[in-house]
Amino acid sequence: MVEEARAGEALFRPVRSGNPFEETVERLLQSIKLGVVGPGERLPSERDLAARLNVSRVTLREAIRALTEAGYVESRRGRYGGTFVNTRLPRPRRVGPKKLAKELGDEWGGGHQDALEDALVLRSALELGAAEAAASRSLGADERDHLTRCLADTAAARLTDYRRMDSRLHLAIAEVSGSPSLTSAVADVRMRLNALLDAIPLLERNIVHSDEQHQQVVDAILAGDAPAAREAMRLHLAGTAALLRAFLS
Repeated sequence: MVEEARAGEALFRPVRSGNPFEETVERLLQSIKLGVVGPGERLPSERDLAARLNVSRVTLREAIRALTEAGYVESRRGRYGGTFVNTRLPRPRRVGPKKLAKELGDEWGGGHQDALEDALVLRSALELGAAEAAASRSLGADERDHLTRCLADTAAARLTDYRRMDSRLHLAIAEVSGSPSLTSAVADVRMRLNALLDAIPLLERNIVHSDEQHQQVVDAILAGDAPAAREAMRLHLAGTAALLRAFLS
């Protein structure tokens, strides 16, 4: 489909020189964890992936082998073979707030509070802009269907799948903004955000509220109301930010 191709274009972009193996693993994990390639679905062929990522087939195979050993994918032989995402994915690593604080401080060269605020500010700048840009465009039928399908999948998701489908919806909003660069940036910040979210519990009332806010964002985008889309997204992100600050500060 058109929108799935856009997501692949954004996430399976050429890796930078210097760390081809690590960045290939990162790109593949993004596509899985953000729901672009779902459980049971097949990744693009090795030839296609190697060309799109601009890496050698050897590097790609090493990355796929690493993800196989980690439990994310499996390789199948035969006419309908290829590399498939496992139907059951590894559970996110649960990290307590104190340990996460140390990891964030080590990774970003400062205090964990600075790292948290950095991620939240970046997310707000990107996703408010994405919602506004999406609502400002004249969306085609495929784009509208893609957005409503991702919304429905998120609302119907099981608790264990919720964060992945939530990520997929937010990525879909970036996709229909029409900017692959923005989609890539949203994917990157979402991976950072998910590391934070995995350290706090999923709250049922918050999920219900998030679903309501998702509906408001999508309705505003489909209606072409850019100010309303931006405001609905602002309120939605503010709720998530409040929970993260409450649990991790």
